[in-house]
This record gives sequence, structure tokens and C-alpha cells, in this order.
Amino acid sequence: MADPKGFLNHGREVAKSRPVDVRLKDWNEVYVPGSLLPIISKQASRCMDCGIPFCHNGCPLGNLIPEWNDFAYREDWSAASERLHATNNFPEFTGRLCPAPCESACVLGINQPPVTIKNVEVSIIDKAWDSGDVEPQAPERLSGKTVAVIGSGPAGLAAAQQLTRAGHTVAVYERADRIGGLLRYGIPEFKMEKRHINRRIEQMRAEGTRFRTGIEIGRDLRATDLKKRYDAIVIAAGATTARDLPVPGRELKGIHQAMEYLPLANKVQEGDYVAPPITAEGKHVIVIGGGDTGADCVGTAHRQGAASVTQLEIMPRPGEDRAPHQPWPTFPMLYKVTSAHEEGGERVYSVSTTHFEGDEDGNVQWLHLTEVEFIDGKLTPKPGTERKIPAQLVTLAMGFTGTDRENGLVDQFGLELDERGNIARDDDFQTNVPGVFVAGDAGRGQSLIVWAIAEGRSAARGCDRFLTGASELPAPIRPTDRSLMV
Repeated sequence: MADPKGFLNHGREVAKSRPVDVRLKDWNEVYVPGSLLPIISKQASRCMDCGIPFCHNGCPLGNLIPEWNDFAYREDWSAASERLHATNNFPEFTGRLCPAPCESACVLGINQPPVTIKNVEVSIIDKAWDSGDVEPQAPERLSGKTVAVIGSGPAGLAAAQQLTRAGHTVAVYERADRIGGLLRYGIPEFKMEKRHINRRIEQMRAEGTRFRTGIEIGRDLRATDLKKRYDAIVIAAGATTARDLPVPGRELKGIHQAMEYLPLANKVQEGDYVAPPITAEGKHVIVIGGGDTGADCVGTAHRQGAASVTQLEIMPRPGEDRAPHQPWPTFPMLYKVTSAHEEGGERVYSVSTTHFEGDEDGNVQWLHLTEVEFIDGKLTPKPGTERKIPAQLVTLAMGFTGTDRENGLVDQFGLELDERGNIARDDDFQTNVPGVFVAGDAGRGQSLIVWAIAEGRSAARGCDRFLTGASELPAPIRPTDRSLMV
């Protein structure tokens, strides 16, 4: 145990954010660089090293949280990094982007603010990079087997790294022009600077993983041809089919899916554009969808100089405290104020869009909405609450419905789908096609980055066992498992 009285002597402290008026002028991460290290030892000491560490179950990766908390408390950063990497390939991603279901499951959180597990995690890995403790881990020998990984998001990268380290020759295919999937083009720079991805890619290259960008399997290269080239395939193509809003006026110019809008802002930061083809500058912006992707649109619009930003959510506003039906250690639905919300804008709950109104040139100008309420378990419009609000740029951030069916990947492989439209798989993450595995959102449906990495690691083990008859990679989670966050 780090400090038997740590949780009594120290309160919860989190990373400090840069002032709003300062961070809106750039695209750097919102947190003050280096602000965590002076406090992280005390924060790690608040961990009680519980006899039953529920944080393990709250985390889909099964991170060894009390162990690396103890090392962080003692400032043994090398040992902390080793424990952290034992279960997580990319803690610098999860430490910045994960909603931290582990903290919701923290035993201390029963009657006190929980341990700042996420902040401790990111401090350990940032220190490890600075100290040179993160090095390539090339395999001692090659197996002679080849694997293609389709998709370079967190699931694909985790699977590729595990399989490369197991001795297989791995090539990652990505349809975008750069590696990273949604980490690269779906997550704004102010949430995670892309240098974190770049140095992981260099580590993986040094280990032997090969990367092929600008190739979409199903269109640029037939899936059947890919299967002939490789001994096994891991599909980690994500759930990229966005949920649409089929209301009158949807065809007007200025209404875009979030994943049409956000990548362009990131491409400006990559140097591809001087200004994004779709910009919020000087416009009244409406974001439809109250989740993290919607918040990303809000923060992006602020930095582009929007005249106003309004985020709409069809569900009621969550409460400040746990609801009775979401007791500890489950992951509660709470009212959350992200860094983007701190920067301004308005959030409107319990409303539904009825239609859009445009000008004579076909540009969206107004969004018409109505308030809704639950009646007999169904969201129903409230009479007399209709109104319109100015809307010159609308982004749809309402989630995703499944993997891409239009590029031919599913049909060309002959893959079976489950009842939710995801690619079906067995306990080894293998599809109905022998030698073809699936991990992440493509098989699970839209989910968290920690689930993506966990599934990538598990699919890698199943794939390794298929290729070799056995596997020394970590034992997998099961596709039917449900974390305490569900």
C-alpha cells in the first residue's frame, strides 16, 4: 500500500487547465504542461490498495491500477511504466481520452472523490517517454507468418503491435492518408496532440510493423485478394456509418456529419490546408448530439471563431449525482462539463429537431425544434414549444450505427453480421471466415478507446493461436463480457 493515510491526508487534485482566453488562441492541449508531476505522488498515495480492487473490473483493459499507483507514489517511474504497459499498449491515448470508468469503480469513490487514476496514468507514461523508458520491443525471432490489419485506430494498432511482438510480419492498411484512424482525424488536437500518435508509430515501425496508407480494402484492394496474400487478417475498421437525421431540409448546404467537419480542422493542423473547407468562423453553429463527439465539435467551433455555439440533446439533462439505478461501482450517467463546454456556448436538453430552413441559395439558416418529454416510455413532442434558432453551420454528432457496408469489405469476405449489424465473431474474435478476425467497434459497435485496445489485444491472441496452435499473448476478454460501466 502506497500510504495508509494517503486518502485521509490528501484531497483529490486534477490537472490544471490553461485559461480559456489563452487556449482558444491555439490548438494545443488544454492542460498546463507539467502541472501534474508536482502533485501526482500525493494523488497516487490516495489509492487504498483494496483487497478487491474494483477499478480492475471498471477498466476493460484490466489495468493493474493499485500496483502502478504504488510505484508512482514512490516515484519509481520505470517500474510504474512497466506495470502500465503490461495491460495497455497506449496509455498516453487512454490517459487523455478515456472517460475513466475505473474512477467510477474506485472504492474510495463510495464516500469521497475517487483517486485520479487517469491523471496518474498519463503522468507515468509522459514521464516514461521523457526518460527514454519507452523503447521498441522487436521480436527475437520471426514466425514466417503474415498478418494484415485493416484499420489503424486504437484496436488495429493494438492488434498490430501485439502480433508483431509475437514474431509475425504485420502490415496495417489504412484508407486515410495518415495512420491513426479516429485518433488522428476524429479527436481534435486540443484533446490529444498528434505527436503522441507519431512517436508510437515510429516505435511500431522500429519493431517491424509495416504501414500502408491510402488503401481502402474493398475498393482499392479487394478483400479476397488480401486474403490470398496473408495467412490471417484482423479487421479493425471501426463503426464508421454515422447516424443521420432524416428531417425536411437535411439536404441544405451547411449541414454536415461530425466526421466530415472534425477531420478538416485536424488537417489544418497537419499542414494540409491553410483554412478548413468547412469552418465555423462568424457563423451560428448548432451541434446535434450531447456526447463527446458533440463536445469536440463545440471546442472546434470555438477555436474557429463561431458567432455562437449551441449543442442540442434529445435526452433530459443528467443529474449531478448518481441515480439510484446506477449505484457504485457502475458507470453513472452524470452531467459532465468538458473543457469545450468551459469555453462557452449553450447546451439545450430535451429537444428534437423538426426541420431545417434555408435561404434562396440553399444554405441552412434556421433550425426548427420542439421540446420533448417521456410519455409511456416514449419521447413525445410537447405542444406549444416549437421554436427556431439561427443555424448557419450544423454538425450531426449522434453516434454510429455500424461498420461500413458500402465499400464491399463485408460482402467480399462473406462475413456474417450479428443482430446489431456488427461483424459476428466467436470467443477467439474469429469471424465465420477462418483466419479472419475482428476487433473494436467493427465487432462490438461504437464504444470506448479502452474497449478498442482491449479487443485489439484479445483479437491478436486469437489470431496468434490460429497461426501457431498456441499463444503466449495475454488471455483475451470475451465478446459477451460486460464491464461494470455498462
